[in-house]
Amino acid sequence: MSLRYHNKVAVVTGGSKGIGRGIVRVFVENGAKVAFCARESAAGEALETELNKTGPGSCKFVKSDISKEEDIKRLIAVTVEQFGHIDCLVNNAGWHPPHKPTDDTTAEEFRDLLNLNLVSYFLASKYVLPYLRERQGNIINISSLVGTIGQKDAAPYVATKGAIISMTKAMAVDESRYNVRVNCISPGNVITPLWEELAAQTPDTAATIKMGENAQLMGRMGTEAECGLAALYLAAEATFCTGIDLLLSGGAELNYGFKSQIQSSQS
Repeated sequence: MSLRYHNKVAVVTGGSKGIGRGIVRVFVENGAKVAFCARESAAGEALETELNKTGPGSCKFVKSDISKEEDIKRLIAVTVEQFGHIDCLVNNAGWHPPHKPTDDTTAEEFRDLLNLNLVSYFLASKYVLPYLRERQGNIINISSLVGTIGQKDAAPYVATKGAIISMTKAMAVDESRYNVRVNCISPGNVITPLWEELAAQTPDTAATIKMGENAQLMGRMGTEAECGLAALYLAAEATFCTGIDLLLSGGAELNYGFKSQIQSSQS
């Protein structure tokens, strides 16, 4: 079996569940050494144990809160100490708050989300870049399709994701002189624990999930594994791609649909 990222070292933030877990798993299955973090230990430690048994790569879980600059620095330091160098950073950790209108959103909520979803990406990139430049490595930022097409009652979230796409392009320009590539993946609906959690807060969970599936031309949601394979492609094979935003959306942004937001005046 040909291992597509053999002995490369990757850092994945928010790697214990959802899209991050899919990326950690695919990288380890392809021979990489992966340091990954999350705020809570149980899921991260369980994934570390599972993947280190099955290989062929290996991984190390580091408990970190990427909204804290010192935790980001420590994550990078532990990775270098453990594995010797870094070839790839996947900025993935983030959160989608429950939907609510702009009128009900406070400045503090917006600032906290910017710090978690955007500033953490900037700082992780800043602290890992010296190592990536040595290896002509790459950064992969996980954004969202809604950063391009918008989403109802989610202005702060959409703002953070749109900024990630723009920052990807700016960093791609800056880092090209060092042969460091910086790319972005924008997933549409991917079935993850967070998606299921948000669906569970609606009156009819099954109907919400079905609606999520029907939002794609392909009639289903994406999987964690598909996200992992897309990231692996950008890291290992897309060596002439920098500054791109890879839509991983099942065609959700294509074709017309029922989109009117106008309330009927008729009772």
